[in-house]
Amino acid sequence: YGKKENYTVFRGTITDAPDFDASADAETLYNAMKGIGSDKEAILDMVTSRSNAQRQEIIAAYKCSFGKDLIEDLKYELTGKFERLIVSLMRSRAYHDAKEIHDAIKKQHTDTRDGCSLQGCIWQHFAMIVVSAAYGSDIEEDVIADTSGHFKKMLVVLLQDLYAAGEEQWGTDEAKFIMILGNRSVTHLHMVFDAYEKIAEMTIEDSIKNELSGDFERLMLAVVQCIRSVPMFFAKRLYKSMKGLGTADNTLIRIMISRSEIDMLDIRECFRLRYEKSLYNMIKDDTSGDYKRTLLNLCGGDDDLAGEFFPEAAQIAYKMWELSAMTKVQLRPSVRPAPDFDPAADAQALRKAMKGFGTDEDAIIDIVAHRSNAQRQEIRQAFKSLLGRDLMKDLKSELSKNLERLIIGLMLTPAEFNAKMMRKAMEGAGTDEHALIEILVTRSNEEIQAMNAAYQDAYKKTLEEAIQSDTSGHFCRILVSLVQGAREEGPADVERANADAQELADACNAESDDMEMKFMSILCTRSFPHLRKVFQEFVRCTNKDIEQIIKKEMSGDVKNAFYAIVRSVKNQPSYFADRLYKAMKGLGTDDRALIRIMVSRSEVDLFNIRKEFKETHDESLHEFIQVETMIGDTSGDYRKTLLILCGGED
Repeated sequence: YGKKENYTVFRGTITDAPDFDASADAETLYNAMKGIGSDKEAILDMVTSRSNAQRQEIIAAYKCSFGKDLIEDLKYELTGKFERLIVSLMRSRAYHDAKEIHDAIKKQHTDTRDGCSLQGCIWQHFAMIVVSAAYGSDIEEDVIADTSGHFKKMLVVLLQDLYAAGEEQWGTDEAKFIMILGNRSVTHLHMVFDAYEKIAEMTIEDSIKNELSGDFERLMLAVVQCIRSVPMFFAKRLYKSMKGLGTADNTLIRIMISRSEIDMLDIRECFRLRYEKSLYNMIKDDTSGDYKRTLLNLCGGDDDLAGEFFPEAAQIAYKMWELSAMTKVQLRPSVRPAPDFDPAADAQALRKAMKGFGTDEDAIIDIVAHRSNAQRQEIRQAFKSLLGRDLMKDLKSELSKNLERLIIGLMLTPAEFNAKMMRKAMEGAGTDEHALIEILVTRSNEEIQAMNAAYQDAYKKTLEEAIQSDTSGHFCRILVSLVQGAREEGPADVERANADAQELADACNAESDDMEMKFMSILCTRSFPHLRKVFQEFVRCTNKDIEQIIKKEMSGDVKNAFYAIVRSVKNQPSYFADRLYKAMKGLGTDDRALIRIMVSRSEVDLFNIRKEFKETHDESLHEFIQVETMIGDTSGDYRKTLLILCGGED
């Protein structure tokens, strides 16, 4: 692992059928379409259980036996997405790729996103020959005619597999990107990317996002992602084609067909590695009828039940942890201290906004949401000194519902706010275990110790006692361990990380109680940099991913706690982006979770969270908040405050 030895064996889900008889299959298809109606199940079973080469033989046998064009008959008998999928499966691979490229280029406004996903196909020179024959034109001429700028130039390089123009002709920095990414070997580029991360302390992907834009940026990212891992690239494309409302069926059909005989098993593993469900289950939830059954046949199985990685996915998992350890993330807040700050003037302005009949919510929001927490504490003090009043009490009496909760949350110190959120998670009939986990997993030792002191001061009992009275079993022990605020700090100890990884691997074969205790002793005490190395070596020891082991072998709150630790160790902004998405998606919004995260991260890493949100969900956090918080927020003040904290549209 970690070395770029090219030993990967791509594995498809569709292979040559044994005892194949093209004439018998042709007759079966003819009978399935004879008479009134057609036997769709017989058609899909036949087509999805034969390789593409065998399907070409069936087409020839059909014409010989019945004097008819099988594809034309299928088009006549079938309809909709099912017809599109079956007909595409029957085409030769070169013809299918060529048609997809042609269609992408010839749309009224060229769909450059399709161009990016097809760059792997474009490399196949055979497809270029077929497209020239099928459409009477040269694909390179079409690309030049229908695209522009650096995007066009990179597509042409990918088509030619050579760099024919010099920097003087194509510009400077962009030309270097094109020349290197379009011409170097995959092995060489892996080494280039590793060296780049060490020099720049950021990934090549982040650099491309910072320096480039538009179609050219998307194409460069697609090329880099394919160089890193073709199966992971296609896994991401499949996820984006199905998530949210509606399905991008063209993309779904194209990938499922083109990869079914190449590396669908590896794509499935990468899909499971990156997302919280198997490709099989996502297709099952997102499609229907014969179309769904055909896609599931091409998918070939449900990986939520699978265990070990395939070679490609194991390499990727190992590399992901390595990247996580190497990349130094610069945390970026969305709220910063206001310049020319005057606490006395702010205190007077807040008093004026609350005096007399009615309340000027806009004035309150404008002050509170645009000041740092330290500045808000100065305003609280000035309010009491100048006016002899308690600002918090005045705000509570003037505001209501979610706006009140949000403004009060912002006015509390971080320690007071964390303590209050822990209290809210445990009071009343039910316990909000997710909130307890989120707070204790993501806060530093210093923040946890300050929270403990604030809790004791506000509620006259220790936070540890409150946890023990409200939770039980192994989950209680995990929380008690975390609430000590005694996690080790500092870099990874490589020798000890290897030993810890082996201990976790051995624990996977133990009784569930022993396994959970061993996981707790390591996951709740070691520093995050050390745990990154442990989780990386765990892949080497077991050929499994720590996240999948936790999801498969554990359950309930214990599983959720350990899973949150692993996600935070891997990428904490991504963990929070996921928590925000879950707080808002579906019917109703979990406003407590939304307020908790927006308040607590606004001065830490909310810009980073926004970036992860956009990358994972293809929607900006700003836009998501705007849409999801409309119900119940009649005045819009709550939403307005959240959007200010968010820091703008992406």
